[in-house]
Formats: sequence, C-alpha cells, structure tokens
Amino acid sequence: MRIGGLASGIDTDNIIKELMAAERMPLDKMEQNKTKYEWQRDAFRDINTKIAEFDKLILDMKMSKTYETKKVSSSQESAVTATGSGSAMNGTYNIEVTQMASSAMRVANLEIDPTMKLSEIGIGTATYSFSTYDKDGQSVTHEFEVKEDDTLNDVMKRINADKTNNVRMFYDEQSNQLVMETTRTGDFNKNNNENNGGEIKLENNAFFSALNLVGTVEIGGENAKFKYNNGVELESTNNNYTLNGITFEFKSVTNGAASLNVTSDTGAAVKKITEFVEKYNELVDALNGTQTETKYRDYPPLTDEQREEMSEKEIELWEEKAKSGLLKGESIVTTALFDMRSGWYEKVENDGAFSFLSELGITTTRDYLDGGKLEIDQTLNKDGKTKLEAALESDPASVQKLFSNSGEGTSRGLLNRLEDALDQTVSKIEERAGKGTSTLENYTLGKRMKSLDEQIAAFEDRLTRIEDRYWRQFTAMEQAISMMNNQSAMLMSFGGGM
Repeated sequence: MRIGGLASGIDTDNIIKELMAAERMPLDKMEQNKTKYEWQRDAFRDINTKIAEFDKLILDMKMSKTYETKKVSSSQESAVTATGSGSAMNGTYNIEVTQMASSAMRVANLEIDPTMKLSEIGIGTATYSFSTYDKDGQSVTHEFEVKEDDTLNDVMKRINADKTNNVRMFYDEQSNQLVMETTRTGDFNKNNNENNGGEIKLENNAFFSALNLVGTVEIGGENAKFKYNNGVELESTNNNYTLNGITFEFKSVTNGAASLNVTSDTGAAVKKITEFVEKYNELVDALNGTQTETKYRDYPPLTDEQREEMSEKEIELWEEKAKSGLLKGESIVTTALFDMRSGWYEKVENDGAFSFLSELGITTTRDYLDGGKLEIDQTLNKDGKTKLEAALESDPASVQKLFSNSGEGTSRGLLNRLEDALDQTVSKIEERAGKGTSTLENYTLGKRMKSLDEQIAAFEDRLTRIEDRYWRQFTAMEQAISMMNNQSAMLMSFGGGM
C-alpha cells in the first residue's frame, strides 16, 4: 500500500515523479533514437520508391520506337490514314481502296413482342445450332439452348454472351426487324458452293424458321480490297493492314489513289528524351537534396511529454528541423550520385555513329552543386537544328545504340550503366532499410530498432522496480513518522495528566 505524505506533510507523489523523470532520461534517449531510425528507414525507402518510378522511364527509353518515331500524312485523310513503326522506310506510298471490309448480316421482317414467351410461336425447349467459319474457312458449329419460359430477349442475350460464335442478335421494335450479324468483318467462307459463300449458316430448325431468318439473303461479309503503289492488289479481313512497318487504316473507298507520306518524327523523339532528362534531374535533385539539407543536432525527436506541451504547429515546425539532414553524409546516397554522374562521361564502344553523350548535345551541368544534372544544348547549327535533332534525323538507330547497347564493360550503353548504378543503390538501401514487407530482423536499421525495443522493455521493467522501491521507502518513512507522532502524542498526554 502506498501512503502519500499523510504523516509528514510531504508531497510524495510529486517528489517521486521528479525522481522518476531523472531516472527516465536514458529511456527517452532510447525512444528518440528508435524514432530517428524509423525516420531514416522511411527516408531511404522514399528514395527507392522514386528510383522504381524512374526505372519505368529507362525501360521505355531503351525501345527503338522512342528514337525512330514516324509520322504519316495522307492526301485523303477521310478515306485512309496510317501510322509508322521505327522500321518503316521514309517515302511516299500510294493506296487505292476499292472495297471496305464489312460484317455479314441477315435481316428478317418480324412483328413480335421480344418479351413474349417463345413457346407461344411454336419454339419449344431444345438445343439449337448455327455455323460460322474460322480463319481457315472451316465450318464451326455453335449451339445454344432455349429453356422453358424463355423470351426472344433471353435467347438473344444468351447468344450474344457467347464470345466464340462471332455473332450478335438484336430486335428493332421500330422497324419490326430481327438482325443477326457477325461481330467481325471479312470473308472467311472461301467456298462459294458452301452456304452460297455466306458467313452465317442457319439450320432449318423451329427456332430460325419461326423467326423468319431461314431463307433470308445474307449481305456483307466482304474483305477490304486495295491496290498498293498502283500495282499489287491485296485483301484484308478487316479495315487495317500492316505492310513494311506501316499500318494502314481504311475509313472509306478512296477517290483514286491516296498518297501517304512517311517521314521521321524527330520532334517526338526529342520530346521523349527531353522528358527523360527532366525526370532524371528530378531524381538527382531528390538524392542531392538529402546531402545539402542542414542537420539540426539540437532538434531531436520529441518525447510524448514534450508533444503534450506543444501545439500542432509547433510540433510540425520542430519535426521539420528534426528530420532535416537524416541521410546527410550517407555513403549509399553519395556513391549513387557519383556512379550516376560518372556513367554519362565514359565512352560507349559500339558500331554506331556516336560514342559519347556529348555528341548528342547532352552534358552534365557545370555547377557541381547540381549533383550531376543533365542539360541539353539548344544551340542551332546552320540548318537550324540542335545537335540532338540533327543526330536523331540522320541516324536514330545509332542514338539508340549509344543509350541502350547491350554489351558489357566499355560497350555497355549509357542507360544500362545508369540502370546498374540504380540497381546497386536499391540493393544497398534494402540491406539498410528493408522493404515494406520486410521484418525487423531482415535489415540493418530494423535490427537496431529491435535491439532498442528489447532495451526499452528491459528499462521500463527497471523503472517499475525503481518506482516501487521509492514508494516502499517513502511509505516506510511515513509509517515511522506516524509512529513517532503517535508516541509523542501519548507522552504529551501522559505528561499532561500528572
């Protein structure tokens, strides 16, 4: 039992609190250290998150489409357009579209309530079928079921849900027409003696007969037909066709031959490289910022008691300084910045026209405080082109090789070198700070935090024992004083009675 100053008049509670505050100081220091480790871990992981986002750009920058972008103009934009891949040859191509690809369609005149039971028009419960044709021209049978109490809407929904049959059905109540059509364009039935060359073969059964579809004349189901460069006649089952790296899109029959001009889209490539440089510089700023931040040693993490005495704004301002410079001087970050920067300077041995980044007009900035950010020279040559524009226009494949050559050592492309440096940084950070799924035992800062957790738990047990000891000592003192007071009162009472 704890006795708090009843006999002595001493404020025992307050004295013990002050004594324990002194005893708690090492515990506060341990908790502050743990908080600092948590902040460092989060700061390291934030770097890895930024690197992961940037890695996606590196992958895109390795692709040939980044450097060999094409643009295509058409003399008949409303009839035919095109897009060009990197392999497309610059030049003019003539395309004359004489027939558009179309889907096949059967239309029946039928006045019916699509919500009425089919049994009322003689269609019984059974499994029915129809056929279409695969890419090899072979007939493929498709079955569907008519169940008891089914309506036309029910069965059409069932047929339309089957994505393997290549058809859809719908009923137009305004025109009283039932339509069955293919969901693809083109002529797949090459045998004109089979189903009269049609694409949808209907069985003469109760279902199609009752709906007036049997005997209807199929329309459509044609291939697109066109002439290439005024000579070669070609066909396509749809209204797109890829030839020599150019994908043509047919919108309508042309008026004679349309001229399509393919040229290199240098502007698009310059834009992508410029965007990459900007994102790279943002990453450098983020890494370099951790090294240029001021480290405020007089602003340790706040204890719970300190937080209780401060406003939210005061806490925010304090922690802003407490978190500043957490990674300052960390070799993981400084090494990353050095490796990233040095990779741009070195020669790339390859069979292309360019060996150094500077040949493209891209260099690191002269201000060492920038941490190795890149800049693109905007000086124009006599043709009004920058170095980068001229290189992309003359030899985009060589520009790609400089960036993404897959060799090793001095043959390794600039982006691969950068990727190597970033991968090493990510691995080192994961060793130090782990990942979101890592347990404390799996990374260095986690082990330190776990050790502190154990020390904190042991120290809290020690504080409990110390506080209990203080209370026992003060309680014993109070009891002794109380006993002395009682004895004194008895003596005074005894003396007063003589």
